[in-house]
Amino acid sequence: MDTRFLGIPELAEAPSAAVVVDVMRAFTVAGWLFDRGAEKIVLAESLDEVRELKARHPDWVALKDGPPLPGFEMVNSPGLLRSADLGGRTVVQKTTAGTVGALAVKDSPLVLCAGFVVAEATARLLRARGCDSVTFVVTGEDGRAEEDLACAQYIAGRATGAGPDAAGFLRRAAGSRAAAELAERVREGTHPDDVALCLELDRFPFAMVAAPEDSLMVLRPYDVPRVG
Repeated sequence: MDTRFLGIPELAEAPSAAVVVDVMRAFTVAGWLFDRGAEKIVLAESLDEVRELKARHPDWVALKDGPPLPGFEMVNSPGLLRSADLGGRTVVQKTTAGTVGALAVKDSPLVLCAGFVVAEATARLLRARGCDSVTFVVTGEDGRAEEDLACAQYIAGRATGAGPDAAGFLRRAAGSRAAAELAERVREGTHPDDVALCLELDRFPFAMVAAPEDSLMVLRPYDVPRVG
């Protein structure tokens, strides 16, 4: 398997298969949203698009980075939403990096969104699809975010059968700038458990696949059968 690790600004064309990585926190949050019962997540380009979708679909749940705003029921924090009841609901998510990265590769035939919480299922799906070439989109810090790069490299190793030990990759993520900012509560809309929740390896058994649906980019959980 040929693998590349690119930041969002480096994406010149739609890859044949893309894994969009945002550990802290968009796609950790997405895993929790599905765990709490969400049916699908609409990845929005802007807060205005979220508002427009909410106006058309008042029952949809709006989620954003940072502090709460009127009209947004949730913020991008796994610690703040892990007890939510989202049975059958649609969530509209807009974040600084994760949703931007997914939309940047929306024309790719296969788009997976990932963090450590779905790492093994993501690698298993890449193996099951027989992907010869995979571009890992390292969404944070224009491709330099250590937590996203560590997760991407770990998933790539698992997908190619190298079977790397996760401990070193998790240590790199735990020592990242994003982890420090979350731990110090530099950002608004955070919970003290956010870092620990973002570093839970394989917390969820599903991968997450994004694909166009009715002109929207929609993320859904995808169960990947275990082999052997």
